[in-house]
Amino acid sequence: MAAKMFYTVVVADDEEELREAVCTMIPWQDYGFQMVGSASNGLDALQMVEQHEPDLLITDIQMPFISGIELARQVREIRPATNIAFLSGYDDFEYAKQAIQYNIISYMLKPLTIEGLGAELRTIHEKIDAQFALFRQAAQKNDGMDARAAILMPLVLDEYAEPEGEAQARATARQCGLLRDEEDKPCYTVMVSSLLNEDGGNCTTHAFVASVDRLAAKYLRSVSFFTSGKVISVLLGNPSDFQEYLHILADEISQMADRVLGRRCYVGVSRETWNLSGLHGAYREAMEALRQGEGAEGGVQFISDLSPAVKGGSLLCKRALDALDQHYADADLSLVSLSGMLDVSPNHLSACIKKYAGETFINILIRKRMDAARELIATSSLKIQEISQRCGYIDQHYFSYCFKKYCGESPNAMRRRLDREKAGERS
Repeated sequence: MAAKMFYTVVVADDEEELREAVCTMIPWQDYGFQMVGSASNGLDALQMVEQHEPDLLITDIQMPFISGIELARQVREIRPATNIAFLSGYDDFEYAKQAIQYNIISYMLKPLTIEGLGAELRTIHEKIDAQFALFRQAAQKNDGMDARAAILMPLVLDEYAEPEGEAQARATARQCGLLRDEEDKPCYTVMVSSLLNEDGGNCTTHAFVASVDRLAAKYLRSVSFFTSGKVISVLLGNPSDFQEYLHILADEISQMADRVLGRRCYVGVSRETWNLSGLHGAYREAMEALRQGEGAEGGVQFISDLSPAVKGGSLLCKRALDALDQHYADADLSLVSLSGMLDVSPNHLSACIKKYAGETFINILIRKRMDAARELIATSSLKIQEISQRCGYIDQHYFSYCFKKYCGESPNAMRRRLDREKAGERS
Protein backbone atom coordinates (compact mmCIF):
# COMPACT_ATOMS: atom_id res chain seq x y z
CA MET A 1 0.00 0.00 0.00
CA ALA A 2 1.39 3.41 -0.96
CA ALA A 3 2.33 5.75 1.87
CA LYS A 4 -0.07 8.62 2.51
CA MET A 5 1.10 11.88 0.98
CA PHE A 6 1.38 14.78 3.40
CA TYR A 7 0.05 18.19 2.37
CA THR A 8 1.10 21.47 3.98
CA VAL A 9 -1.55 23.75 5.49
CA VAL A 10 -1.86 27.31 6.83
CA VAL A 11 -4.76 28.19 9.18
CA ALA A 12 -6.17 31.74 9.37
CA ASP A 13 -8.87 32.83 11.84
CA ASP A 14 -9.18 35.94 13.99
CA GLU A 15 -10.98 34.05 16.80
CA GLU A 16 -7.94 33.19 18.90
CA GLU A 17 -9.64 30.46 20.93
CA LEU A 18 -10.90 28.67 17.83
CA ARG A 19 -7.61 29.10 15.98
CA GLU A 20 -5.60 27.72 18.90
CA ALA A 21 -7.98 24.79 19.26
CA VAL A 22 -7.73 23.96 15.58
CA CYS A 23 -3.95 24.27 15.57
CA THR A 24 -3.25 22.29 18.73
CA MET A 25 -6.07 19.78 19.09
CA ILE A 26 -6.25 18.46 15.54
CA PRO A 27 -3.87 15.52 14.98
CA TRP A 28 -2.83 16.91 11.61
CA GLN A 29 -0.51 14.07 10.63
CA ASP A 30 -3.26 11.50 11.23
CA TYR A 31 -5.21 13.20 8.45
CA GLY A 32 -2.22 13.54 6.13
CA PHE A 33 -1.40 17.22 6.75
CA GLN A 34 1.52 19.20 8.13
CA MET A 35 0.66 22.60 9.58
CA VAL A 36 3.30 25.18 8.61
CA GLY A 37 1.72 28.36 10.01
CA SER A 38 -1.27 30.11 11.55
CA ALA A 39 -2.48 33.70 11.21
CA SER A 40 -4.96 35.97 12.99
CA ASN A 41 -5.75 38.10 9.93
CA GLY A 42 -5.70 38.11 6.15
CA LEU A 43 -2.48 40.11 5.82
CA ASP A 44 -0.41 37.63 7.84
CA ALA A 45 -2.09 34.73 6.03
CA LEU A 46 -1.14 36.17 2.64
CA GLN A 47 2.48 36.58 3.70
CA MET A 48 2.53 32.99 5.00
CA VAL A 49 1.19 31.68 1.71
CA GLU A 50 3.95 33.55 -0.12
CA GLN A 51 6.57 32.21 2.26
CA HIS A 52 5.45 28.58 2.70
CA GLU A 53 3.55 27.91 -0.57
CA PRO A 54 1.10 25.57 1.21
CA ASP A 55 -1.09 22.99 -0.48
CA LEU A 56 -4.07 24.15 1.60
CA LEU A 57 -5.19 27.39 3.25
CA ILE A 58 -8.03 27.13 5.79
CA THR A 59 -9.45 30.61 6.38
CA ASP A 60 -12.39 32.24 8.09
CA ILE A 61 -14.62 34.16 5.68
CA GLN A 62 -14.85 37.17 8.03
CA MET A 63 -11.27 38.27 8.57
CA PRO A 64 -9.82 41.58 9.78
CA PHE A 65 -8.20 43.82 7.16
CA ILE A 66 -8.54 41.38 4.23
CA SER A 67 -11.76 39.37 3.98
CA GLY A 68 -11.59 35.65 3.29
CA ILE A 69 -12.83 36.18 -0.26
CA GLU A 70 -10.32 38.97 -0.96
CA LEU A 71 -7.61 36.78 0.58
CA ALA A 72 -8.64 33.94 -1.76
CA ARG A 73 -8.43 36.30 -4.74
CA GLN A 74 -4.96 37.52 -3.76
CA VAL A 75 -3.73 33.99 -3.03
CA ARG A 76 -4.81 32.94 -6.52
CA GLU A 77 -2.66 35.77 -7.92
CA ILE A 78 0.53 34.54 -6.25
CA ARG A 79 -0.09 30.84 -5.58
CA PRO A 80 -2.83 29.41 -7.81
CA ALA A 81 -1.80 25.84 -6.92
CA THR A 82 -2.95 26.40 -3.30
CA ASN A 83 -6.41 25.05 -2.45
CA ILE A 84 -8.59 27.07 -0.07
CA ALA A 85 -11.14 25.90 2.51
CA PHE A 86 -13.55 28.46 3.99
CA LEU A 87 -14.80 28.56 7.55
CA SER A 88 -18.03 30.53 7.58
CA GLY A 89 -21.10 31.31 9.61
CA TYR A 90 -24.48 30.38 8.15
CA ASP A 91 -25.13 33.95 6.99
CA ASP A 92 -21.83 33.99 5.07
CA PHE A 93 -22.41 30.75 3.20
CA GLU A 94 -24.02 32.15 0.03
CA TYR A 95 -21.47 34.97 0.06
CA ALA A 96 -18.66 32.43 0.32
CA LYS A 97 -19.91 30.47 -2.67
CA GLN A 98 -19.27 33.51 -4.87
CA ALA A 99 -15.56 32.70 -4.54
CA ILE A 100 -15.84 29.32 -6.27
CA GLN A 101 -13.45 30.56 -8.99
CA TYR A 102 -10.65 30.96 -6.43
CA ASN A 103 -9.78 27.23 -5.96
CA ILE A 104 -12.23 26.72 -3.09
CA ILE A 105 -12.10 23.06 -2.10
CA SER A 106 -14.42 23.11 0.95
CA TYR A 107 -16.98 25.20 2.85
CA MET A 108 -17.19 24.45 6.57
CA LEU A 109 -19.98 25.96 8.63
CA LYS A 110 -19.37 27.21 12.16
CA PRO A 111 -19.66 26.18 14.93
CA LEU A 112 -17.14 23.44 14.25
CA THR A 113 -16.41 20.36 16.31
CA ILE A 114 -12.98 18.76 16.33
CA GLU A 115 -14.60 15.56 15.03
CA GLY A 116 -16.40 17.43 12.25
CA LEU A 117 -13.25 19.23 11.17
CA GLY A 118 -11.33 15.95 11.21
CA ALA A 119 -13.91 14.32 8.95
CA GLU A 120 -13.74 17.27 6.54
CA LEU A 121 -9.93 17.13 6.51
CA ARG A 122 -10.15 13.49 5.41
CA THR A 123 -12.43 14.57 2.56
CA ILE A 124 -10.14 17.46 1.59
CA HIS A 125 -7.14 15.12 1.59
CA GLU A 126 -8.98 12.76 -0.74
CA LYS A 127 -9.86 15.67 -3.05
CA ILE A 128 -6.24 16.88 -3.23
CA ASP A 129 -5.11 13.27 -3.77
CA ALA A 130 -7.55 13.10 -6.67
CA GLN A 131 -6.32 16.42 -8.11
CA PHE A 132 -2.70 15.28 -7.99
CA ALA A 133 -3.54 11.83 -9.35
CA LEU A 134 -5.49 13.39 -12.22
CA PHE A 135 -2.54 15.64 -13.05
CA ARG A 136 -0.15 12.68 -12.96
CA GLN A 137 -2.47 10.42 -14.95
CA ALA A 138 -2.99 13.14 -17.52
CA ALA A 139 0.76 13.38 -17.78
CA GLN A 140 0.96 9.64 -18.53
CA LYS A 141 -1.95 9.50 -20.94
CA ASN A 142 -1.90 9.66 -24.71
CA ASP A 143 -5.32 10.08 -26.31
CA GLY A 144 -4.00 11.12 -29.71
CA MET A 145 -4.80 14.44 -31.37
CA ASP A 146 -8.32 15.83 -31.62
CA ALA A 147 -9.72 17.52 -34.72
CA ARG A 148 -9.19 21.03 -33.37
CA ALA A 149 -5.51 20.38 -32.70
CA ALA A 150 -5.12 18.85 -36.16
CA ILE A 151 -6.50 22.07 -37.68
CA LEU A 152 -4.33 24.33 -35.54
CA MET A 153 -1.01 22.52 -35.80
CA PRO A 154 -0.12 23.59 -39.37
CA LEU A 155 -1.37 27.15 -38.70
CA VAL A 156 0.94 27.36 -35.68
CA LEU A 157 4.01 25.58 -36.99
CA ASP A 158 4.03 26.68 -40.65
CA GLU A 159 4.28 30.11 -42.19
CA TYR A 160 0.75 31.03 -43.20
CA ALA A 161 0.54 34.57 -44.48
CA GLU A 162 -2.06 34.55 -47.26
CA PRO A 163 -4.76 37.04 -46.14
CA GLU A 164 -7.30 35.36 -48.42
CA GLY A 165 -6.82 32.15 -46.46
CA GLU A 166 -8.15 33.63 -43.19
CA ALA A 167 -11.81 33.14 -44.17
CA GLN A 168 -11.17 29.51 -45.11
CA ALA A 169 -9.27 28.91 -41.87
CA ARG A 170 -12.16 30.37 -39.85
CA ALA A 171 -14.68 28.22 -41.72
CA THR A 172 -12.64 25.09 -40.96
CA ALA A 173 -12.25 26.20 -37.33
CA ARG A 174 -16.03 26.47 -37.01
CA GLN A 175 -16.54 23.03 -38.54
CA CYS A 176 -14.28 21.35 -35.99
CA GLY A 177 -15.79 23.24 -33.05
CA LEU A 178 -12.86 25.55 -32.34
CA LEU A 179 -15.08 28.58 -33.06
CA ARG A 180 -18.72 28.59 -32.01
CA ASP A 181 -20.23 30.49 -34.95
CA GLU A 182 -19.56 33.31 -37.41
CA GLU A 183 -19.85 35.92 -34.65
CA ASP A 184 -17.20 34.19 -32.53
CA LYS A 185 -14.10 36.29 -33.11
CA PRO A 186 -11.74 35.70 -30.18
CA CYS A 187 -8.24 36.91 -29.56
CA TYR A 188 -5.49 34.22 -29.62
CA THR A 189 -2.32 33.70 -27.62
CA VAL A 190 0.21 30.89 -28.01
CA MET A 191 1.82 29.32 -24.92
CA VAL A 192 4.67 26.80 -25.04
CA SER A 193 5.48 24.58 -22.03
CA SER A 194 8.38 22.18 -21.45
CA LEU A 195 9.43 19.95 -18.54
CA LEU A 196 13.03 19.49 -17.41
CA ASN A 197 14.48 16.65 -15.32
CA GLU A 198 16.98 16.98 -12.48
CA ASP A 199 19.89 17.20 -14.93
CA GLY A 200 18.25 19.99 -16.92
CA GLY A 201 17.35 17.74 -19.84
CA ASN A 202 14.00 18.02 -21.60
CA CYS A 203 11.64 15.29 -20.39
CA THR A 204 8.36 16.58 -21.87
CA THR A 205 6.14 13.87 -23.32
CA HIS A 206 2.94 13.86 -25.37
CA ALA A 207 1.08 13.01 -22.18
CA PHE A 208 1.73 16.47 -20.67
CA VAL A 209 -0.76 17.89 -23.18
CA ALA A 210 -3.73 16.70 -21.09
CA SER A 211 -2.25 18.15 -17.89
CA VAL A 212 -1.84 21.58 -19.47
CA ASP A 213 -5.28 21.51 -21.10
CA ARG A 214 -6.96 20.49 -17.84
CA LEU A 215 -5.54 23.54 -16.05
CA ALA A 216 -6.14 25.88 -18.98
CA ALA A 217 -9.84 24.91 -19.08
CA LYS A 218 -10.27 26.52 -15.63
CA TYR A 219 -9.54 29.94 -17.10
CA LEU A 220 -9.71 30.08 -20.91
CA ARG A 221 -10.73 28.20 -24.03
CA SER A 222 -7.73 26.21 -25.21
CA VAL A 223 -6.39 23.57 -27.56
CA SER A 224 -2.99 21.95 -26.96
CA PHE A 225 -0.80 19.54 -28.87
CA PHE A 226 2.69 18.02 -28.58
CA THR A 227 5.60 18.45 -30.93
CA SER A 228 9.40 18.23 -30.65
CA GLY A 229 9.61 18.01 -26.86
CA LYS A 230 7.14 20.73 -25.97
CA VAL A 231 3.43 21.30 -25.44
CA ILE A 232 1.99 24.08 -27.60
CA SER A 233 -1.29 25.64 -26.46
CA VAL A 234 -3.50 28.00 -28.43
CA LEU A 235 -5.56 30.02 -25.94
CA LEU A 236 -8.75 31.82 -26.96
CA GLY A 237 -10.46 34.71 -25.17
CA ASN A 238 -10.87 38.46 -25.12
CA PRO A 239 -8.07 40.82 -24.04
CA SER A 240 -9.58 41.30 -20.56
CA ASP A 241 -9.62 37.49 -20.07
CA PHE A 242 -5.95 37.31 -20.95
CA GLN A 243 -5.10 40.23 -18.69
CA GLU A 244 -6.84 38.63 -15.71
CA TYR A 245 -6.09 34.95 -16.15
CA LEU A 246 -3.07 34.35 -18.37
CA HIS A 247 -0.37 34.98 -15.77
CA ILE A 248 -2.33 32.89 -13.22
CA LEU A 249 -2.59 29.95 -15.62
CA ALA A 250 1.11 30.09 -16.51
CA ASP A 251 2.04 30.15 -12.82
CA GLU A 252 -0.29 27.26 -11.98
CA ILE A 253 1.19 25.05 -14.70
CA SER A 254 4.69 25.75 -13.39
CA GLN A 255 3.70 25.28 -9.73
CA MET A 256 1.76 22.06 -10.31
CA ALA A 257 4.54 20.53 -12.41
CA ASP A 258 6.98 21.26 -9.59
CA ARG A 259 4.70 20.10 -6.75
CA VAL A 260 3.07 17.05 -8.36
CA LEU A 261 5.60 15.82 -10.91
CA GLY A 262 8.77 17.06 -9.24
CA ARG A 263 9.77 18.65 -12.53
CA ARG A 264 10.95 22.13 -13.42
CA CYS A 265 8.57 23.64 -15.97
CA TYR A 266 9.35 26.54 -18.29
CA VAL A 267 6.54 28.44 -19.97
CA GLY A 268 6.81 30.96 -22.81
CA VAL A 269 3.86 33.18 -23.80
CA SER A 270 3.31 35.23 -26.96
CA ARG A 271 1.53 38.50 -27.55
CA GLU A 272 -2.11 38.43 -28.62
CA THR A 273 -3.26 38.15 -32.22
CA TRP A 274 -6.76 38.56 -33.64
CA ASN A 275 -6.20 36.30 -36.66
CA LEU A 276 -5.64 32.59 -37.15
CA SER A 277 -3.03 33.61 -39.75
CA GLY A 278 -1.12 35.30 -36.91
CA LEU A 279 -0.62 32.07 -34.95
CA HIS A 280 2.73 31.22 -36.53
CA GLY A 281 4.19 34.60 -35.55
CA ALA A 282 2.75 34.15 -32.05
CA TYR A 283 4.35 30.69 -31.84
CA ARG A 284 7.74 32.13 -32.73
CA GLU A 285 7.29 34.76 -30.01
CA ALA A 286 6.36 32.10 -27.45
CA MET A 287 9.42 30.03 -28.41
CA GLU A 288 11.69 33.06 -28.05
CA ALA A 289 10.18 33.77 -24.64
CA LEU A 290 10.69 30.11 -23.67
CA ARG A 291 14.37 30.21 -24.69
CA GLN A 292 14.95 33.50 -22.88
CA GLY A 293 13.14 32.23 -19.79
CA GLU A 294 15.14 29.03 -19.34
CA GLY A 295 17.28 29.41 -16.27
CA ALA A 296 15.39 32.53 -15.21
CA GLU A 297 13.74 32.95 -11.84
CA GLY A 298 10.14 31.77 -11.77
CA GLY A 299 10.10 29.71 -14.96
CA VAL A 300 7.42 31.79 -16.73
CA GLN A 301 8.36 34.28 -19.45
CA PHE A 302 6.10 36.53 -21.55
CA ILE A 303 7.51 37.85 -24.83
CA SER A 304 6.27 41.31 -23.82
CA ASP A 305 8.69 41.15 -20.87
CA LEU A 306 11.73 40.86 -23.16
CA SER A 307 11.43 43.97 -25.31
CA PRO A 308 12.70 46.57 -24.87
CA ALA A 309 15.73 45.43 -22.91
CA VAL A 310 15.01 47.84 -20.04
CA LYS A 311 12.26 45.47 -18.90
CA GLY A 312 14.71 42.87 -17.68
CA GLY A 313 16.79 42.08 -14.65
CA SER A 314 18.10 44.48 -12.05
CA LEU A 315 16.99 47.52 -14.04
CA LEU A 316 13.36 46.35 -13.94
CA CYS A 317 13.67 45.80 -10.21
CA LYS A 318 15.00 49.35 -9.80
CA ARG A 319 12.11 50.72 -11.87
CA ALA A 320 9.67 48.75 -9.71
CA LEU A 321 11.18 50.10 -6.49
CA ASP A 322 11.09 53.64 -7.91
CA ALA A 323 7.41 53.15 -8.81
CA LEU A 324 6.75 51.86 -5.29
CA ASP A 325 8.31 55.04 -3.91
CA GLN A 326 5.86 57.09 -6.00
CA HIS A 327 2.70 55.02 -5.51
CA TYR A 328 2.94 53.37 -2.07
CA ALA A 329 0.18 55.70 -0.78
CA ASP A 330 -2.28 54.18 -3.27
CA ALA A 331 -4.48 51.86 -1.19
CA ASP A 332 -5.17 49.68 -4.25
CA LEU A 333 -1.53 49.18 -5.22
CA SER A 334 -0.83 45.51 -5.94
CA LEU A 335 1.68 43.41 -7.83
CA VAL A 336 -0.77 43.25 -10.74
CA SER A 337 -1.38 47.02 -10.87
CA LEU A 338 2.36 47.73 -10.55
CA SER A 339 3.13 45.31 -13.40
CA GLY A 340 0.58 47.19 -15.52
CA MET A 341 2.39 50.47 -14.87
CA LEU A 342 5.69 48.92 -15.97
CA ASP A 343 4.16 47.05 -18.92
CA VAL A 344 5.39 43.61 -17.85
CA SER A 345 3.64 40.49 -16.62
CA PRO A 346 3.08 39.99 -12.87
CA ASN A 347 5.02 36.70 -13.09
CA HIS A 348 8.11 38.39 -14.52
CA LEU A 349 7.95 41.34 -12.13
CA SER A 350 7.53 39.12 -9.06
CA ALA A 351 10.49 36.95 -10.08
CA CYS A 352 12.73 40.00 -10.76
CA ILE A 353 11.86 41.62 -7.42
CA LYS A 354 12.58 38.41 -5.51
CA LYS A 355 15.84 37.83 -7.35
CA TYR A 356 17.31 41.32 -7.23
CA ALA A 357 15.75 42.78 -4.06
CA GLY A 358 15.78 39.51 -2.11
CA GLU A 359 12.23 40.07 -0.83
CA THR A 360 8.64 39.70 -1.97
CA PHE A 361 6.60 42.59 -3.32
CA ILE A 362 4.26 42.50 -0.30
CA ASN A 363 7.10 42.76 2.22
CA ILE A 364 8.78 45.62 0.35
CA LEU A 365 5.49 47.54 0.08
CA ILE A 366 4.76 47.15 3.81
CA ARG A 367 8.28 48.26 4.73
CA LYS A 368 8.03 51.33 2.49
CA ARG A 369 4.68 52.30 4.02
CA MET A 370 5.91 51.74 7.56
CA ASP A 371 9.10 53.77 7.01
CA ALA A 372 6.98 56.62 5.61
CA ALA A 373 4.58 56.39 8.57
CA ARG A 374 7.42 56.44 11.08
CA GLU A 375 8.84 59.56 9.42
CA LEU A 376 5.45 61.32 9.54
CA ILE A 377 4.94 60.41 13.21
CA ALA A 378 8.38 61.79 14.05
CA THR A 379 8.21 64.99 12.00
CA SER A 380 4.54 66.04 11.73
CA SER A 381 1.56 66.77 13.95
CA LEU A 382 -0.84 64.87 11.66
CA LYS A 383 -3.43 62.66 13.33
CA ILE A 384 -2.80 58.93 13.17
CA GLN A 385 -5.81 58.50 10.89
CA GLU A 386 -4.35 61.03 8.43
CA ILE A 387 -0.97 59.30 8.52
CA SER A 388 -2.71 55.98 7.90
CA GLN A 389 -4.40 57.33 4.77
CA ARG A 390 -1.21 58.99 3.50
CA CYS A 391 0.53 55.63 3.74
CA GLY A 392 -2.05 53.66 1.77
CA TYR A 393 -4.28 52.34 4.57
CA ILE A 394 -8.00 53.09 4.54
CA ASP A 395 -8.54 51.09 7.75
CA GLN A 396 -6.74 52.76 10.67
CA HIS A 397 -6.87 49.53 12.74
CA TYR A 398 -5.16 47.67 9.90
CA PHE A 399 -2.51 50.40 9.76
CA SER A 400 -1.93 50.27 13.53
CA TYR A 401 -1.62 46.48 13.44
CA CYS A 402 0.97 46.61 10.65
CA PHE A 403 2.85 49.43 12.35
CA LYS A 404 3.11 47.63 15.69
CA LYS A 405 4.16 44.41 14.00
CA TYR A 406 6.84 46.21 11.99
CA CYS A 407 8.05 48.82 14.52
CA GLY A 408 7.45 47.00 17.82
CA GLU A 409 5.10 49.65 19.21
CA SER A 410 1.83 51.29 18.23
CA PRO A 411 1.78 54.62 16.35
CA ASN A 412 0.43 56.44 19.44
CA ALA A 413 3.02 54.82 21.69
CA MET A 414 5.82 55.89 19.35
CA ARG A 415 4.52 59.45 19.21
CA ARG A 416 4.29 59.66 23.03
CA ARG A 417 7.81 58.25 23.38
CA LEU A 418 9.26 60.70 20.84
CA ASP A 419 7.44 63.60 22.54
CA ARG A 420 8.93 62.59 25.90
CA GLU A 421 12.39 62.38 24.37
CA LYS A 422 12.04 65.83 22.80
CA ALA A 423 10.80 67.27 26.09
CA GLY A 424 13.79 65.71 27.84
CA GLU A 425 16.19 67.29 25.37
CA ARG A 426 14.65 70.73 25.93
CA SER A 427 14.77 70.54 29.73
